[in-house]
Amino acid sequence: MRTYTIAAIPGDGIGKEVIPAGQRVLEHLAANGGQFGFRFLPFDWGSDYYKRHGVMMPADGLAQLKDVDAIYFGAVGAPDIPDHVTLWGLRLAICQPFDQYANVRPARVLPGITSPLAGLDPNLLDWVIVRENSEGEYSGAGGRVHRGLPEEIATEVSIFTRNGVERVIRFAFELARSRPRKLLTVVTKSNAQRHGMVMWDEIAEEVAEKFPDVTWDKMLVDAMTVRMVMKPGSLDTVVATNLHADVLSDLAAALSGSMGVAPTANLNPERRFPSMFEPIHGSAFDITGMGIANPIGTFWSAVMMLEHLGEKEAAARLMKAIELTTRQSRLHTPDLGGEASTDLVTEAVIDFLD
Repeated sequence: MRTYTIAAIPGDGIGKEVIPAGQRVLEHLAANGGQFGFRFLPFDWGSDYYKRHGVMMPADGLAQLKDVDAIYFGAVGAPDIPDHVTLWGLRLAICQPFDQYANVRPARVLPGITSPLAGLDPNLLDWVIVRENSEGEYSGAGGRVHRGLPEEIATEVSIFTRNGVERVIRFAFELARSRPRKLLTVVTKSNAQRHGMVMWDEIAEEVAEKFPDVTWDKMLVDAMTVRMVMKPGSLDTVVATNLHADVLSDLAAALSGSMGVAPTANLNPERRFPSMFEPIHGSAFDITGMGIANPIGTFWSAVMMLEHLGEKEAAARLMKAIELTTRQSRLHTPDLGGEASTDLVTEAVIDFLD
């Protein structure tokens, strides 16, 4: 029997509530019908660790993670620590060195959940957004000079490399090819950003020639927000830059009913490094400790982790249990308009697995 080693990093806020819930579900799945097992390695890195040690994770953190099969991540961010400190100190400090360049975010209206788009046929919103996850607007290049003076200058330089753009667009075309509709939309802002974004457009055209079976088009990011709301059925697979896809995927989660149900996979497709799986809802300190955090996004992230590990049957089984749970309004947490607790939803998913 294969035993997978999973680094569990709950991080901050409700991450400390939903990651343990995800571990319970995964351990139950493995113990009841799975031909595999899990060994979870707990890491207490995050804002509390920062307050004790002055860093979000230890200097040898990457060395401690490099040999695990996957990373199960909760959230990062605290109201009393600047966001750029927490983000660059933990999540991005893992994503970038481990070359997790393909951030994959599915968005779908799950059974029993209502989209805020009035009268939407749920079948019309079934997307996967691929976000370039290693460079672009979040490269960290730039700086500040003359701090505090009237002539203070801050620069934030977007870095686009041919290799970085080409590999994520190729990944998106391959993903689109694997889906029934074989449809891809490439999102840029090449009318106003005439260097990096134009290169994105040109590389997309080059890569598209190798995928004649995939229908593709391109959109400016502002027009894309309109299309997502007005014509959701016209979209399937989407690829965009680090910043643009970050924003669009949050919109997609909201349109599918709640940020609480949305998952993410930060993939190193070549598997030279471990990949990381996380819900996208953030640390949500406004509800931390109340026991009402929605664990569905964490469970769906576990589905993506199982798929990545090659356990497709178990992934399908867990996804079915998730759908049977969301179908029942009594099992909806407050973000979905219900009154269910994190524990109640977790127990329901476990029951449906049986």
